[in-house]
Amino acid sequence: MSELFVLPLNESEYLVYAPLRGAALIANAALVRFLQSPDAGERTGDVSAEVLAWLRKTGIAGGAVERAPVTQLTGPPRPRVVTLLLTSACNLRCAYCYAAAGDAPATFMGPETARRAIDFVAANAAEAGAPSFEVNYHGAGEPTQHWVRLQESHLYAQGVAQAKGLRLQSSVTTNGVLKNAQRAWIAAHLDGATVSFDGLPEVQDGNRSLASGGGSSASVLTTLRAFDRAGFRYSIRMTATAESLARMPQSVAFICRRFRPHAIQVEPVYRMGRGRDRASAETAAFIAAFRAARRTSGKAARLLRFSGARLGTVTNRFCGVANDNFCVSPGGNISACYEVADERQPWAERFFYGRPAAAESGYDFDERVYTELRAQTVDRREYCRDCFAKWQCAGDCFHKSLDAGATEFAGAGRCEIVRELTKDQILEKIADSGGVWWKGSPRRTGGA
Repeated sequence: MSELFVLPLNESEYLVYAPLRGAALIANAALVRFLQSPDAGERTGDVSAEVLAWLRKTGIAGGAVERAPVTQLTGPPRPRVVTLLLTSACNLRCAYCYAAAGDAPATFMGPETARRAIDFVAANAAEAGAPSFEVNYHGAGEPTQHWVRLQESHLYAQGVAQAKGLRLQSSVTTNGVLKNAQRAWIAAHLDGATVSFDGLPEVQDGNRSLASGGGSSASVLTTLRAFDRAGFRYSIRMTATAESLARMPQSVAFICRRFRPHAIQVEPVYRMGRGRDRASAETAAFIAAFRAARRTSGKAARLLRFSGARLGTVTNRFCGVANDNFCVSPGGNISACYEVADERQPWAERFFYGRPAAAESGYDFDERVYTELRAQTVDRREYCRDCFAKWQCAGDCFHKSLDAGATEFAGAGRCEIVRELTKDQILEKIADSGGVWWKGSPRRTGGA
């Protein structure tokens, strides 16, 4: 019998969902009672042979024993992906910056720090027989503010890849306020980018001002046009505040009409850093605005994303925090989360798990810390046990739950967003499959 969740839709219909099988159907009360019986799928007296055969065809009843996406990492971390947090310097002063970039003296990564990290992940890839390794650029600030190090480290990574017979994959997360030469270089050398952009120019300028004052929208719009002309692959990361929620549909429509992003990810503002005292956007209003934004066009419906609602993926890990994420701070230490990029930040002791070894290469890892991080999975969260979206959301963000002061995860406003948007996705799959049932092939990432 599959792990089943039953969600009422109206007075007479129910959504039945088997997440580990990627299967769902619309049922009446009688069918729900049958499915919830201990031996459903084996007993034939309560339903016709045709109905039983249909239930087996949908994947809801019968079939192989399910396997939850739960695996245990063993041994010291051996990452093949590195995120270089190049600097805490930033050319913007965003009103809600989770890192409060620019409020403290800037730090910058040195060349040896970048090279040691690149050597480490490339060696891990080669030892594992993997075809590639990955270098991503992020920061507690804007990575392109340390432009020399970005270019230099990428050239070095290309040389390492060539020497080891590996393929280099690389990307940058940027605020998009770039010079023309930077736009051209990124499009020519990197495989992708995530551009932080809040949509309508007036929304962008109100939230994300230049460090010198004034709006940033003109520069970001120029960047997006340059990437489109170059045929460069990029996604947009949009932050929704309580004040901007009503304009989310117009912002998404604005982007879809003018640009060609691969995806548009919208997240409620993080209430940390300069955003700590902002009104929460993890509300029913966010759900309504997200749904309205998807209805603005077919393109919007295809592109719009929310991190916790990812039907088609079955995993017990929300992100790389529980999977040996390898983020290198400007000082060379290893954090499991790019949001915790400074060793002096709150909760740094929970996320920093490595430091450069005394030798010329490699790292020393704190087994106690990385073992605890590996345990931050949804199968270990009692609150999530009976949630139908648990294998998609995977328990949400560990850092945010800590920052909210929770000793044990007990839900958040994001939980309702996850449930509602995941239910939307299931119902859309059913509608696209004829309106009664849907069977997919979930991508399992528990052992990634």
